[in-house]
Amino acid sequence: MRKVEVLSNQEEWAKMFQRESKKIKDVFGEELLNIYHIGSTAIPKIKAKPIIDIIVEVIMIRNVDKFNSDMRQLGYEALGENGIPKRRFFTKGGDSRTHHIHIFEQGNKEIIRHLTFRDYMIAHPEEAMEYSQLKQNLAKKFPYNIEKYIEGKDNYIQEIDSKSQLWKLLY
Repeated sequence: MRKVEVLSNQEEWAKMFQRESKKIKDVFGEELLNIYHIGSTAIPKIKAKPIIDIIVEVIMIRNVDKFNSDMRQLGYEALGENGIPKRRFFTKGGDSRTHHIHIFEQGNKEIIRHLTFRDYMIAHPEEAMEYSQLKQNLAKKFPYNIEKYIEGKDNYIQEIDSKSQLWKLLY
């Protein structure tokens, strides 16, 4: 059973993203268009589960499954769409997860949504700290229930998503 733990931001997270992105670029080659560090580990000074979230933007989502064995060689488990249509999801580390890879085809709105959320939180550190505190409280309240932890963040994330979409239009 995985424990829900949030840790203070660590410099190592950015380095982990850089190292992993090089490996992923080698696997996907010309199919890969962009690779992004997203999620709380990409937002300075806030607490986060120590899992590096990465978005990989590809030319054609249907081609991604051809790379499953190469990703397995890097230690990833392929989980298909895993509840989000037109995505491919990979995890690394089993119950001690270290990375999540979210792969979307170019033009998928989820790419912009995640990047806008990240950029908004970086530009609004007071809201990022509020989010950090919420996550810390939820991790204490639901240390062995990842579903309740995620559910507890949902309203706040939706609120920030709305603000960040408006912010993006203004700036």
